Amino acid sequence: MNEYEALFDAIVRGDARTATQTVETALASGADPERLVNGGMIAAMDEVGRRFEAGAFFIPELLIAARAMKACLALVKPLLTTTDRSAAGCVVIGTVAGDQHDIGKNLVAAMLEGAGVQIVDLGFDVGPAQFVEAVHAHGADILGMSALLTTTMPAMPAVIEELDRARLRASTKVMIGGAPITPEYARQIGADGYAPNAAAAVKLARSFLKNVPGGAAP
Repeated sequence: MNEYEALFDAIVRGDARTATQTVETALASGADPERLVNGGMIAAMDEVGRRFEAGAFFIPELLIAARAMKACLALVKPLLTTTDRSAAGCVVIGTVAGDQHDIGKNLVAAMLEGAGVQIVDLGFDVGPAQFVEAVHAHGADILGMSALLTTTMPAMPAVIEELDRARLRASTKVMIGGAPITPEYARQIGADGYAPNAAAAVKLARSFLKNVPGGAAP
């Protein structure tokens, strides 16, 4: 088993210690940082998402795999910036105003980052103006919103309206998710897509980014 296969295996198992040791050893022996990301980390998170959708993995497995991937990415990121590697698109993400639930949002952000996407995570209780300012400042391709309470769902159309007023709606895909959210609600408020879980959110984001120059593969 080479270092890329070992990294893939450790991340899928959620073994952060072995995964980071593998990255450190590989880098010390001259491994290509970008290949570690593409051949190990992104491939592993793709496999984790596939297993989740097949019912072989559940939320705990997703979380520990994402944590292992993030630990590895922290080691590789400084080297990637020196090689001028471009992220596969940019996603601004956050939980809407009045809502402090962020576990699902954090998982989506981690998995998207593992897929090579630039993530701007605004945290929770994020107001419409904060979302729109971040989209403008970072030139985001996608705005992702999460709501875990029915009482905070109305914040989502408020963000879309603010995005429209700022004349950024046409250039920004909007995707939403959270326990009370449905595909019908997404259509009702004018969002571009809905994802019922983190694996589906990554697939949806990648489908949006496939036409972005240098963007993620579908």
